[in-house]
Amino acid sequence: MQQLIYFFQKFKYLLFFLMLQLIAVALTFNNLNFHKSKYVSSANAITGGMYNQASSILEYIHLKSVNQQLLEENTLLRNQLEKNNSVVFNIDSTVVDSIKYNQKYTFTNAKIINNNYSKAFNYLTINKGKNEGLDKEMAVVNGRGIVGITDFSSSKYTRVQSILNKNSNINAKLRNQYFFGSLKWDGKDYNVVQLTDVPRQAPVKVGDTIETGGRSTIFPAGILIGTVINVDKNNSVDNIIDVKLFNDMSNIGPVYVIKNLDKEEIKFLESQDIE
Repeated sequence: MQQLIYFFQKFKYLLFFLMLQLIAVALTFNNLNFHKSKYVSSANAITGGMYNQASSILEYIHLKSVNQQLLEENTLLRNQLEKNNSVVFNIDSTVVDSIKYNQKYTFTNAKIINNNYSKAFNYLTINKGKNEGLDKEMAVVNGRGIVGITDFSSSKYTRVQSILNKNSNINAKLRNQYFFGSLKWDGKDYNVVQLTDVPRQAPVKVGDTIETGGRSTIFPAGILIGTVINVDKNNSVDNIIDVKLFNDMSNIGPVYVIKNLDKEEIKFLESQDIE
């Protein structure tokens, strides 16, 4: 206590001066609009910057949940597109009444947890399985085009045969044309696949868009594949066309699994013997 009294006695003039300064500053800002506005503007700039930084940090922290929400919304939108073709879906992509509304496809979103693209026979693994209704021979796509075909499913996961697999064979065609062929991969460039067996009279040129043909029970028609970058005019047998994929198969992101609800009926019909 004695030291505190000594401190005030020693610095009483300095303390008195600081107190007067504070009173003067307070009176200045309270009575002069210019100084007051400058002070408020500076304070707002500082606090605004702090709030902006805090908001950016919070947005980054919640980025995963936001992406998941967008993925679910995209899935719902894809299902709504099917609804426009006389199809009705629930929000969880399940069937409302497939017979009544003639529903043909459902979409299920999934995340890739493993992706191979540098081998001759490449596969992917996604985090959805039989629990979500997935099984073999279902189309796997994303916003840029085709990815592959489901190959094997467990309860919670599914293996997907990538289009970058030398066993891959997908029906494809020229956009706005009715010339069909088989999409394969020669095992060389993971950005380029080959379209074969296209009729020689097909007017194929560099820059043409290639899409799924729809002549199977797996891929719907019109799913994007890529663009023509080379046409082998000298090969009269195979007529090989190089197609640069729209997808970067080394960086795919979220995918959608497409289930054809009419697949079993079509397969049963096609398996019947013709008398």
